Amino acid sequence: MREELYLWKYKALAERLAKEMKRRHFEVHIVNSKEELLKKVRELVPEGSTVANGGSLTLIENGVLDIFRNGKYVYYDRYAAKIPEERKELELKAFTVDYYLSGANAITEDGRLVFLDGNGNRVAAIVFGPKNVIIISSVNKVVKDIEDARERLRFISPMNSKRLNLSTPCVQKGFCYDCTSSDRICNYLVVVESSARIPGRIKVILTTFETGL
Repeated sequence: MREELYLWKYKALAERLAKEMKRRHFEVHIVNSKEELLKKVRELVPEGSTVANGGSLTLIENGVLDIFRNGKYVYYDRYAAKIPEERKELELKAFTVDYYLSGANAITEDGRLVFLDGNGNRVAAIVFGPKNVIIISSVNKVVKDIEDARERLRFISPMNSKRLNLSTPCVQKGFCYDCTSSDRICNYLVVVESSARIPGRIKVILTTFETGL
């Protein structure tokens, strides 16, 4: 019963959010299962495309990256890099790809996308470079406004830091300390207000099931 109620609520939230995001010139798709998500990604990204992605637990845990690793794509796999220099080269190539994929850290009720980055390569590619950007996010990341988004980021950042085995105060204590550690992953806060300059360049897949942090 609990799962049915959350699905009902998340579907209603996704429909309302999609209207706000379309008003901001984002292309929006709603999916209700992992199978629907993978099908939609295959529909949006034609075989033969060049593809890259930012770091994202959502992409990993739903098998999205396996589509490109095992399919007929030119995939710049940042996770396959063996040394930092190789990863940097792949991240630079990402600016030239046909499709760039990422999760989102938060989405406001009025349809703005919020991202928090450590190195900045992900937010830079979302803002400029790739021909198409696909953002995959669960509606459980929806917040009221930008200030609530910042609160959400302060809540999840320690978990992301721990997941990445970083040496930051938040990993030691479990709470954000607004530190200046060299391992800090909260360096670039970016809010994407719209895709008005190139309507539909940024495509958002909203999932009605929870995924990522």
